[in-house]
Amino acid sequence: MKIDLNSDLGEGFGPYTIGDDEALLKIVTSANIACGYHAGDAVIMDRTVRAALANGADIGAHVGFPDRLGFGRRPMMMDLAELEKHVIYQLGALAGIAKAAGHKMTHMNFHGALGNMAFVEKDLAEMLVDAVASFDPDLILLCLANTEFSRAAENKGFRTANVFLADRAYDDHGILVKRGLPGAVIKDPLAVTERVRQFLSDGAIISINGKRLTTPIHTILVHGDTPGSVNLAKSIRTLIEAEGHEIAPLSKILV
Repeated sequence: MKIDLNSDLGEGFGPYTIGDDEALLKIVTSANIACGYHAGDAVIMDRTVRAALANGADIGAHVGFPDRLGFGRRPMMMDLAELEKHVIYQLGALAGIAKAAGHKMTHMNFHGALGNMAFVEKDLAEMLVDAVASFDPDLILLCLANTEFSRAAENKGFRTANVFLADRAYDDHGILVKRGLPGAVIKDPLAVTERVRQFLSDGAIISINGKRLTTPIHTILVHGDTPGSVNLAKSIRTLIEAEGHEIAPLSKILV
């Protein structure tokens, strides 16, 4: 199969950095770039976009709640019409910086609490999909399979890419286990690569309770803020290629 290796990047702010984006962009084939809401700023966005272009990596907007202090991982109860404008604002910011740098935004992904809420809340999911459609209906939307968000995106005619977060536990319904609960974040690199091996061998993700979740996967995500993320990304890429699969950007897979 062709599979994308993806990372959340550009998540610093001003002089502060999180993760080694330059090293990761030599390994991954697409990047979700923070748009200044949960992290990032205009200078970091520009630097990350240019590094992605130099390494042949696709770029997408990583859109979240306006919550830098909480890194976008705290739920916010916002009016949907108001939230819609914040989504479009973030998409426009990255698209503009990408255009100026000679790159093009190919996809988008909802970050943290906003993404988790969209997986299970139908009204929110439909609004978010409509917001993206009003901006650019040709964008690829990253999704968890069989969720309210993936169904809303497919109903709207979007190309969707199912993402496997190899360092996060899934419940029996294919939803991410909430951060803070035991076992939600998988910190052992060997355990993470074994989960990838499991998927590559039989096309299934194993839930936290041992249930086998069969689903097609288009991209595997390595969190850029995870300690040791560069070595982890190298290990996953080596494993994918050793198993005879091809690493390719999302835009080369979903054509």
